[in-house]
Amino acid sequence: MSTIPMPAPITESAQLDMVQLRSFLEVVDSGGFASAADRLALTPSAVSGHIRRLEQTVGTQLLARTTRRLALTPAGDTLYAYGRNILDLEREVRARLRGGPLRGKLRIGASEDFAGTWLPQVLQRFRQWNPDATIELKVGITADLQRQQERGQLDLVFGKRCSRVESEGTLLWEEPLIWVFAEDQPLSDTDGLPLAVFPEPCVYREAAVAALGKTERAWRIVFESSSMAGCMAAARSGFAVTVIAASQRSKGLRVLSADDGWPELPAARFYAFAQPDHAICTALIDIARQAGSRTRFAQHRLDA
Repeated sequence: MSTIPMPAPITESAQLDMVQLRSFLEVVDSGGFASAADRLALTPSAVSGHIRRLEQTVGTQLLARTTRRLALTPAGDTLYAYGRNILDLEREVRARLRGGPLRGKLRIGASEDFAGTWLPQVLQRFRQWNPDATIELKVGITADLQRQQERGQLDLVFGKRCSRVESEGTLLWEEPLIWVFAEDQPLSDTDGLPLAVFPEPCVYREAAVAALGKTERAWRIVFESSSMAGCMAAARSGFAVTVIAASQRSKGLRVLSADDGWPELPAARFYAFAQPDHAICTALIDIARQAGSRTRFAQHRLDA
């Protein structure tokens, strides 16, 4: 790890700069300086300058840098927690000054994994800010939900893709897909590698089949469920291998890596597809992005 000079001690007159704080949070949430710069419409050098000046303000190092990775220092961990609350309060104040909480009904579609993993956090925060708004939720496959949205039946869809969407949708985050299986069970492939998958069309299923198709290993689908909980139960019991996003791995599941002979999977990209100029959708998308970032970086390990 490279040695970085420590900033000067903080003075009583020093104040946190909101622009610098927002850049710091974006670096953590997006995983690095380049991706943060893209989201903030800045150059990487500008974002780096914000972090450097923020460290000078607080008088301590916030990010430990190596040639390959960033990691939050203890001070950075503390500032991240407080900084997120500061920006949340700032956003709430601005919303109140514009005319108070949002009102009306929002019709949401969400993929099953999103609904089970991140949506509870999103709804909790949204309810706190907008007690007069109501939500109608439909859970399903992303492609089906988008067709309903095209027919005017949904205002907002949270879904996933394994390819980048250029012309539509707001990218919330992206993360690796992983193969998982029971941590305490042997995996037998005598009759072909057993897979647990969603019904077609599903990006997790498509990614698994495409990756295995590039190998010489035999495989077969032994479990099919439209529920993420069902596929994870099949994996946790030792019945079959399944594919999930890395942040969805829970107790009882181990990762099957290239060392185990499993092919590399693409990244899963989580998107929000919304109608333009919809105030409630805009607020909920922002909350969703924060919830996903917090879950993914719970271990505070960031790719440079």
